[in-house]
Amino acid sequence: MRLKDLAEHLGLSQTTVSRALNGYPEVSESTRLRVDEAAKRLGYRPNANALRLATGRAGAIGMVLRGSAEFGPHTSEFLSGVGGRLAVEEIDIIVTTVQTYDEEIAAYRRLAASQKVDAVILHSPTLHDERAKLLMELNIPFVLHGRTDIGVPVAWLDIDNASAIERATSHLLDMGHRRIALLNGIAGQTFAVHRENGYRNALAARAIAFDPELNGNSVFSDEVAFRIAHDMLELTPRPTAFLAGSMMTALGVFRAIRQAGLVLGKDVSMIAHDDVFPYLNADNMRPSMSTTRSSINMAGGRIAELILAILGGKPVADIHELWPVELVLRESSGPAPR
Repeated sequence: MRLKDLAEHLGLSQTTVSRALNGYPEVSESTRLRVDEAAKRLGYRPNANALRLATGRAGAIGMVLRGSAEFGPHTSEFLSGVGGRLAVEEIDIIVTTVQTYDEEIAAYRRLAASQKVDAVILHSPTLHDERAKLLMELNIPFVLHGRTDIGVPVAWLDIDNASAIERATSHLLDMGHRRIALLNGIAGQTFAVHRENGYRNALAARAIAFDPELNGNSVFSDEVAFRIAHDMLELTPRPTAFLAGSMMTALGVFRAIRQAGLVLGKDVSMIAHDDVFPYLNADNMRPSMSTTRSSINMAGGRIAELILAILGGKPVADIHELWPVELVLRESSGPAPR
């Protein structure tokens, strides 16, 4: 089916149909939805090269990854979600890899100058992220995976990290635990700050003092988590429960618990954030792992949709999504030992 055929079927001009399919803001939402539905039903797909010529768009979305810590299973799952959604629109992902913050800033400047991408996904934000300010100065549309405050509206999608960790901590407190260790993300990143806030709020509600010795910040890896958990388990008194920032972290904590001659779910409890990993199924672990659950793959797909909405003219001030996180209790979290 050609554009002309689709336009005749709808009784609209080819210009109106083209603008509706390309997300131009001057086309009403009802017309855009009508055209989109008919195109899907009748099997119309615009030629990608012709679309790029008509719109002046590059047909690609950019993402800059910095350091080896950003090349783990979390990133691959996220990119899988992003790529799956963008592929439907015949839009590519351009991933640039760098090692330092300065190199990352230079990469954004190159993307702006080359006009190789139509928008950028900005990930792992800090509370007041200078990268977001730069992208606004460079006039590159972007969506944050997370949140930041730079004094002006930005588009973002985030999970409710504070509530997730507060609920998990409160559950462990209800089970009699008082020495609860938090293995958090890199200090200063927004999600890690929010998780610590939730942890502190739950402790404060029970008049339990925050103990910095039970709070660890690092990349989410098996080996780093093992070393941190090992040191914490040598404290007197030792922690009776752990909150692991990811399933990769949980593996390291689990090894430290076993090396200490303790039994997970009996001597020491643990709740992990699992991101619904296909690599590590919480139900299949022994004992099965209690988790705070949110799909990073689904987040990637949704962020791709939000970018498409921005390119279609939706104001960034209207793109704010905070997803709830589910607490799933399994065998790894039990009553505090007596």
